[in-house]
Amino acid sequence: MDKLRSLLGKTDTERILDHNFRNQQDLLPEQDVSDTLIFDRRHVWHPFTQEQTAPDPIEIVAASGMRLQAADGREFLDLISSWWVNIHGHAHPTIAAAIARQAQTLEQVIFAGFTHQPAVQLATELVQRLPQGLTRIFFSDDGSTAVEVSLKIALQYWRNQGESQRTRFLAFTGGYHGDTVGAMSAGRGSHFFDTYGSLLFEVGLLPFPETWEGDTGVEAREQAALTCLETCLADHGNSIAAVIIEPLVQGSAGMRMCRPQFLQALAKRLRAAGILLIFDEVMTGFGRTGALFASLKAQVTPDMICLSKGLTAGFLPMSVTVVREEVYAAFLGETFDRALVHGHSFTANPLGCAAALASLQVFEDEQTLAKLPQIETWQRQGMATLVDHPLVQRVRVMGTIAAFDVVASDAGYSSGIGAKLKAFFHERGLLLRPLGNVVYLLPPYCVEEAELAHAYQVIGQALQTL
Repeated sequence: MDKLRSLLGKTDTERILDHNFRNQQDLLPEQDVSDTLIFDRRHVWHPFTQEQTAPDPIEIVAASGMRLQAADGREFLDLISSWWVNIHGHAHPTIAAAIARQAQTLEQVIFAGFTHQPAVQLATELVQRLPQGLTRIFFSDDGSTAVEVSLKIALQYWRNQGESQRTRFLAFTGGYHGDTVGAMSAGRGSHFFDTYGSLLFEVGLLPFPETWEGDTGVEAREQAALTCLETCLADHGNSIAAVIIEPLVQGSAGMRMCRPQFLQALAKRLRAAGILLIFDEVMTGFGRTGALFASLKAQVTPDMICLSKGLTAGFLPMSVTVVREEVYAAFLGETFDRALVHGHSFTANPLGCAAALASLQVFEDEQTLAKLPQIETWQRQGMATLVDHPLVQRVRVMGTIAAFDVVASDAGYSSGIGAKLKAFFHERGLLLRPLGNVVYLLPPYCVEEAELAHAYQVIGQALQTL
């Protein structure tokens, strides 16, 4: 970083520092400042961030297990698995070693016309763990792209079947499926993407029958959602290609949860109508709901599943779209126009495959799935300490995921209460990032009871400040 510092003249440095610490006016210009932070403010554009008003980012220099180490000496307990990707804890040695071994053998090769053992083994291992009938793995690079691939597959599946009129998609209010154009279209019910409305294609929206602890109205909401679906099927059934849903838990909408019974009823109706069902398990996959996949917990086998985030345990970007054999078969033929025209430079990257295989091995070696009920118990115990607070409502727990709404006049993702709570948690060494007025905990599976208990204690303190 000394070389980087030398690139800045004094005037530039002072200008950046003035901008960098606009919210910390008591900081003197001569105080020592991280070179990383200086150049971050000069060149980096952070995601989901209003750069003009956001506080300065925290520089992380190392991590292990549940803990992140900051450059200034602070330690943070990662209770959201670093945006839901880190499932076994940071820097897990088994996965790190597997990547290092693979890097010395084969780091990358084009996957069109070539193959390699890590990709084939990973595809085989995933098929063995997924619901029976999902047999074909298409590799890509992130959750948004996995969803894009599923939408393209659904559209072309029907075209290849001679039913090119099936171009409509149905999704659910609040659903979030990623930030590329097709994924945004499927997630238009989240209202994250209103700015980009002119880019999006039309997607029909169904009500999502969310539920929570003590909820007595869920059956009525489920019936209303199914009635809405039945109306759509009656009016447009022969033009619908697929329905996409985040099974059991809508992540970015605020950890909104539905019951397995609803997914079973949804799948039954779609099966009868001959319409494809897509499960977006980018967040719910790899143990989050208490089973390895939400589809297994709900006892529903969709036509396609999208997986990412926990796939490589947070080490490398990778995703897959998994389909039934009969869907794959519809793309076979003598001419290229029946083939799926999609790909990425890093499709089935061997390093990512090695990380994913090692993560699956950690599940076996550490008997991770057996730990999940204990984490759910700890989450319920923690929520029990908050449930009677007057600002807490709609408490919900499923597997390792726990969430509640904070009563707020501006409820929603842009609620001002979220930034206040995040700052409070950061000051006390917790990486918690509320979704507006929704506080949630989604820790790595290496979390200990005392760590969760401490987090709930701090959350209780935060509520008292409100």
